[in-house]
Amino acid sequence: MESRGIRKTIQGVVISDKMDKTIVVLAERLIKYPKFKKYIRRHVKYKAHDEMNQCGIGDRVLIIEARPLSKEKRWRVRQILEKAK
Repeated sequence: MESRGIRKTIQGVVISDKMDKTIVVLAERLIKYPKFKKYIRRHVKYKAHDEMNQCGIGDRVLIIEARPLSKEKRWRVRQILEKAK
């Protein structure tokens, strides 16, 4: 049996949980601006599958790459790292 290979994982914060079994995760990263040698923030929003509807707004989650589940959903929630207060 072949292994599936290494899948990408991303950490982010849940910014929306209004859809059924879907959350929107905001992932930020720092990049170095070449000319001025300063670090700037870049962010991307990912739609992720949350099978049990456990995630809430403000939770820090780890999402993993998956097969396409819908038009825009290609990630699944692997674990909730930190619940919002």
